[in-house]
Amino acid sequence: MKTKNLFDGRRYEESSQHQRGWGNKLINELKLKGNEKILDLGCGNGLTTRELAERVPEGKVVGVEWSDSMLETAETHKTENMEFMLLDINKISFNCEFDVVFSNATLHWILDHEKLLENIYSAMKYGGFMRVQFGADGNCPNFIETSKEVIEFYEFKKYFKNFVWPWYMPKINEYGKLLSKTGFKNYNAWGENIEHYFPDEKTMIGWIEQPSIIPFLAVLPKDLKDSFKGMVVEKMIKRTKQADEKYHEIFSRINVYAEK
Repeated sequence: MKTKNLFDGRRYEESSQHQRGWGNKLINELKLKGNEKILDLGCGNGLTTRELAERVPEGKVVGVEWSDSMLETAETHKTENMEFMLLDINKISFNCEFDVVFSNATLHWILDHEKLLENIYSAMKYGGFMRVQFGADGNCPNFIETSKEVIEFYEFKKYFKNFVWPWYMPKINEYGKLLSKTGFKNYNAWGENIEHYFPDEKTMIGWIEQPSIIPFLAVLPKDLKDSFKGMVVEKMIKRTKQADEKYHEIFSRINVYAEK
């Protein structure tokens, strides 16, 4: 699991303020009574999970994460009504346990969403709901195009011969069709484009390093990782730098709500 071992929970926490902001926005939209049991898929460093836990003082939040480093960081934010599980989201197998299934900026890392939706449906109690947000078609165009360019460089190309693209980022109507094949009711999928400006070069590089570039570094030998990263960073600086010294990227998101 080369990719898994390259995640760094502390460094991600330093570079993921925008993801946390999205998560807090989602949480503020939830209509909670305060006693729900919530499943947080891809809990990362645990800060958004803690925000969820504060909204259900008589309930419980279970955070699922596959990275050891992320969970080690999450444990430092743990409260009494939080539990963490080291588990691949692809392998969740809960049965009617949760009132709410929540996920923020994670599920584009899961390639088989037909299976994922089946597992989420199984995990939910009848009368429960799902509220998730993740990358959609058109997400991070500057980083995606830059990465594709650098992959084609002579010194790297052979290592990507059998490379599997690491993200599933669907069109909105495509995801609507997937939802229609499930048992969910009152479901909806809608898009959102977020214009984000990193305040300085260091912040943008931090986001590139944790977690964006990790799937590409995972397939490279040790002596080429820094070279690949350096080329991506150099091109991204040129591509995204604005007149005011900020760095621009577009985050295209798909939002999903569904009830069981």
